[in-house]
Amino acid sequence: MNGSPATRAARPVRLGPRSVAALALVSFVGLTGICWPLFADADSAVTDHAADAPWLFALVLPLLIAVVVATIADCGMDAKAVAMLGVLAAVGAALRPIGAGTAGLEPMFFLMVLSGRVLGPGFGFVLGAVTMFASALLTGGVGPWMPTQMLAMGWFAMGAGLLPGPAGLRGRRELLMLSAYGFVAAFAYGTVTNLYGWVTVSGGQDREACGVCFVPGAPPAENLVRFLAYVLATSLGWDLGRALLTVVLTLTVGGPLLRALRRATRRANFEAQVTFEGPERAPRGEAPHRTQVTYESE
Repeated sequence: MNGSPATRAARPVRLGPRSVAALALVSFVGLTGICWPLFADADSAVTDHAADAPWLFALVLPLLIAVVVATIADCGMDAKAVAMLGVLAAVGAALRPIGAGTAGLEPMFFLMVLSGRVLGPGFGFVLGAVTMFASALLTGGVGPWMPTQMLAMGWFAMGAGLLPGPAGLRGRRELLMLSAYGFVAAFAYGTVTNLYGWVTVSGGQDREACGVCFVPGAPPAENLVRFLAYVLATSLGWDLGRALLTVVLTLTVGGPLLRALRRATRRANFEAQVTFEGPERAPRGEAPHRTQVTYESE
């Protein structure tokens, strides 16, 4: 074997061309499903957006499965990688209910940041979406909002895998970068999920009289002001609690957890290549040598 576990570097799961295409397709469909009311005119049935969410979920779920299949096909994501995906998703789903009912204190977010950082954007996207799906099943939070939450969490973890310096940046500087990303991305997650809720708020019979309601066909600047007011009135404190907890957990326990994840990745050696060497031609009268199997890791 070339390279010992002590010297072999932990590398993210590689993102191949089919994985990139599947991720782009999922993201496009998700953004379209969330944002289409913003471009509708005043005569559109925007208030029916909530009823359309289950159809969005029915379309997004097969695409998420396609991401998994494409990742396995492109990256050699074997049983060990799938097992790690299952373990991390189960831990994340178990962490979410711990503080979800208290000022947005959701410890699962810091785990998604660290996992996406170590295992890469493709693995991170799948992990985020699967974790949110498992959490919804665990807590009974299945509803028309779940597709948006799955996509937002997938993007959240994928972004951590796209941060610079995955091979060389270590120590305190890496933790500071991850905590800063977690702080900003926690608000971005809240913004995406808030956008879904905002365009489905009925606001009674008179939307224009409602200062925080979405008004179809209104100028973008006016709707932007209304959306900011909606965020301030409904979820700013919740998003701030989530962001601060992500920073605190990343800075306090992020170092040991990053090392544990990288050690597990090295031992799993997801991209190990198996080389078969055929029997060598033996001199006349001697038995042929046996076939030799070697494992090579880059």
